[in-house]
Amino acid sequence: MKRPFLSRAATFAAGLLISASALASETGGLQQSGTDLDDKASLQRGAALYMNYCSGCHSLKYVRYARIGEDLGLTEDQVQANLNFTGAKIGDHVISPMTAEMGLAAFGKAPPDLSVIARVRGSDWIYTYLKSFYLDESRPLGWNNKLFPNASMPNPLWEMQGLQQPVFGAKTASGELPVEGFSISQAGSQTPQQFDQTVRDIAAFLEYAGEPAALKRPALGVWVILFLSFFTLMAWLLKKEYWRDVH
Repeated sequence: MKRPFLSRAATFAAGLLISASALASETGGLQQSGTDLDDKASLQRGAALYMNYCSGCHSLKYVRYARIGEDLGLTEDQVQANLNFTGAKIGDHVISPMTAEMGLAAFGKAPPDLSVIARVRGSDWIYTYLKSFYLDESRPLGWNNKLFPNASMPNPLWEMQGLQQPVFGAKTASGELPVEGFSISQAGSQTPQQFDQTVRDIAAFLEYAGEPAALKRPALGVWVILFLSFFTLMAWLLKKEYWRDVH
């Protein structure tokens, strides 16, 4: 009886591996972001990078400047001086100055709000996406993306990353040339390791923005466990007292 079970288990495990491989191939192969929400310095850097390079087009309509300051350990003056470039009040949501009409005229579509992009796509997807832009003269803005082909936006971080040229693989049956890698035709202001950290910081900030309560959940969890432990002790003492005269 054991052999058929082991055989089925092995087949099932192999199926999972094949499915995972197919998914990785379908998504272009996600890289591990290595984000850490406990690293407050990374979140602070990510907030600054996002506001400087992304917020001109993309809003965070579910996040307030005041909440960012409170969660990331920043004063109101620091938030207003370093993160708020629209003149909004500290209690306002992070809204991009680019309207839908402006985005449609510039990019052919309105830039999406990124409040919950990390919950929809995951931080690994964001990390890989921001590293996967390459020059493509066939695109309206001159840029394309390996992970998200025909993306409508240019590479906002190209000055730090440098200019990437695609390295194509063998032609597919449909006649397409898949992008298998990149080569740097012009170096950026950061080393590859520094740029990895830059993108990691942005991915971490967007992961936080998607669920700000995640920063406080561990602390609340401790109090919940202590409460349940106290409640369990009281329930046991009550039971013991209630049944004392029964025996």
